[in-house]
Amino acid sequence: MATDNNCSLCAACGRQDERLVRAPEKPTEFWMASDFRDAFVDRHFGRVIYAYRYAHNPPLTQDMVARWLNLSQGQVSNLERAVRAPQELVKLERWARALRVPEALLWFRLSEAPGSGRGGGGSRGFGWFTETVPFVPDARGVGLPEVEVMRGMTRTFRQLDNRFGGGHARSVVGNYLVGEAVPMLRGGRFRDGVRRELFAAVAELNQLAGWMAYDTGDVDSGRRHLRQALALCKEVGDDALAAEMLAGMSHHAAFCRVPVLAVDLARGARVTASRTPFGVLQAEAAVMEAHGLALQRNVKGAVAALNDAERLFSAADGEVPEWLGYFDAAYLAAKFAHCFRDLGRPDEAEGFARRSLKMIEGYERGRLFNTALLASILADQRRVEEACEVGLAALRMAGTFDSVRTVAYLMDVVTRLVPFRGEPAVEELFAGMRAAGITGSAEGQHVQ
Repeated sequence: MATDNNCSLCAACGRQDERLVRAPEKPTEFWMASDFRDAFVDRHFGRVIYAYRYAHNPPLTQDMVARWLNLSQGQVSNLERAVRAPQELVKLERWARALRVPEALLWFRLSEAPGSGRGGGGSRGFGWFTETVPFVPDARGVGLPEVEVMRGMTRTFRQLDNRFGGGHARSVVGNYLVGEAVPMLRGGRFRDGVRRELFAAVAELNQLAGWMAYDTGDVDSGRRHLRQALALCKEVGDDALAAEMLAGMSHHAAFCRVPVLAVDLARGARVTASRTPFGVLQAEAAVMEAHGLALQRNVKGAVAALNDAERLFSAADGEVPEWLGYFDAAYLAAKFAHCFRDLGRPDEAEGFARRSLKMIEGYERGRLFNTALLASILADQRRVEEACEVGLAALRMAGTFDSVRTVAYLMDVVTRLVPFRGEPAVEELFAGMRAAGITGSAEGQHVQ
């Protein structure tokens, strides 16, 4: 026992005893398990408790968690088994604080609490976002010049991402986000009413980090970054940027072939975008909904959403935020091509795919995507030699990219050409794939 220890327990036992009376703080990854995601979507705190207990190995007992929640074991059991989710906000808030659930994952807001560190100009609810970053107060505060530097860095990183794929600069973006951007949020000293601009800038940087993560195949990190970005936007009431985040999340859900989620997120984006003056943003949300519906083979719904997107885009005055500059007529055409292809209407899809190639410079990865998209549509039309010619053109573009999505687009072309294996043009394309080291777990067997 140390001489300054007035407790009846040694330091190690004292720390163990503290863990018994208070839930430990968990890293972000802990809360990303699918059981938690389902519980949060259901808005059922009893299921959150159940997921929390079984996320430990061995699972925690109901009795232990009950002590943290100031409940009995029987009450915890009833909560976990309840068909109807508990609704009393005071209790929900108390339980969320007791288990240290990140606020950004909750379906309700936590009120101010003494000692919570959420007063003043700080970043409310982002303990889970910044938990690994030391707090270093900035006596100078953060002003618009610092925000503009961050936006300039994001602009540069975005250009690199569009030209070479997410793998090349992802670690640099992550280091900048953790080392520079997050400490600005945590400092809590914002000059000249700059809080909204700072939050938006960090949200844009998170958005880019999310796209890069998806591009390298790290879906969980990509989803986490976009959720963080969305939370930042909501914190300062930036509806336009929040709608963009929801649209991006819908895009990723469609790419991962989760159409129900893609539609739900797109509809959330549409509602949020409708509160903004940006017709192009509203068109983007509509076309994302159309793609999700197309993946569900909901022809009527998808076509209606495409008509909405076309109308909104045509009526837009052309004024868009810098972060939405990529969404032009070529991008919209690519989404239309995706929708008609996934609806099984390749003849209609072809015209839009060709139109999507009339894109501005600086989006080399997007050009590869759209070229591969055209090849897949030609394959669906059984125009095999043309499909292979266009597929080879896309393959030649792939050499400079560090991008899992690039491989996925090329492998999609391969999959659609498998029925024609043995034809010279198809064998040439497959040989090119092998030479480039492009194979997939399921489709790759076709090019071995």
